[in-house]
Amino acid sequence: MTLEVEMPESMFDGRDTADEEDYDLLTYSEAGIRLDQEIDRQRARLAKLESSAQPDDGGEVAACRDRLAALEQSRERNSRRAINDDNFERFFGYPAASASDAFS
Repeated sequence: MTLEVEMPESMFDGRDTADEEDYDLLTYSEAGIRLDQEIDRQRARLAKLESSAQPDDGGEVAACRDRLAALEQSRERNSRRAINDDNFERFFGYPAASASDAFS
């Protein structure tokens, strides 16, 4: 099964080359806004699927629920924001270098 994600034209500000030229990093705020928008779209899609689901929906409802759960988990992680010495290793997967290590 393939999940298709519809990207509204408004996300690209009318540019013809949406993905090819956008190399900027997202801020936590922008990422949060985009996550909120996608969660709203996914909830609407889920409601539509649930209201019209047939007994054999091919797992589409379950897949939509899974995607919604993943998006909500992403939003929760994004809301934590701050990376500090206590959570650096969990976030990046390797320990932070001390300031003295940086100059040796």
